Amino acid sequence: MTEPPPYVEGHGLLAGKTVVVTAAAGAGIGFATAQRCVEEGATVLLSDKHERRLAEAGEALGMPAIPCDVTDEASVQALMGGAVDRLGRIDVLVNNAGLGGTAELVDMTDEQWHAVLDVTLNGTFRCTRAVLRHMYERGRGVVVNNASVIGWRAQAGQAHYAAAKAGVMAFTRSTAMEAARHGVRVNAVAPSLALHPFLAKVTSEELLEELTAREAFGRSAEPWEVANVIVFLASDYSSYLTGEVVSVSSQHP
Repeated sequence: MTEPPPYVEGHGLLAGKTVVVTAAAGAGIGFATAQRCVEEGATVLLSDKHERRLAEAGEALGMPAIPCDVTDEASVQALMGGAVDRLGRIDVLVNNAGLGGTAELVDMTDEQWHAVLDVTLNGTFRCTRAVLRHMYERGRGVVVNNASVIGWRAQAGQAHYAAAKAGVMAFTRSTAMEAARHGVRVNAVAPSLALHPFLAKVTSEELLEELTAREAFGRSAEPWEVANVIVFLASDYSSYLTGEVVSVSSQHP
């Protein structure tokens, strides 16, 4: 197993940009993305359904925060409207909100299926639809969605999550074709395994060991390693990329 590389310092890749990140509370990819964006010079508005953790995250980064439930259209509209009021504009939206779970298909309830799809896929749809109306008016903007390698690769007990993440990938590609003529780029990342406390809490140790063993580096990604790729896609360094799903993975089949 290799050790994680040294933490990458900021280089001003997002200097002067405004960024909204959903599901940014806690210690996962969302918070790491918000932190990396701040370190790269952006003004970031954090959002999450969990208000206490969101307030703590906003205070830690010294950035504004607005609670949002991505399954509720009124809440999404309030987020985007509030972001424009506080930031003046939205240059980048990072759709990080997602919901997982494990259930064999024959035992999966309609409620389990709908809950995962509504947060992970429908939430991405609602937030993107809302922000594109703003970005189209300005003739510029970037959307980065958080997909997963599970959208490509099979894993037992993950039919709902895999379907949702594959949907995010297809949604990214189709939306990018519409948005390009308005000067807006839409891309996605597809991480394999980025370990953080919440994931460790809801995933068995046996499964984590199995997934880690598939990684070429013999370790999971640090959340900030995924966030670095999100920052690249949000930055002007990826100005000719749209409709792409970038795998952030060392996993072999």
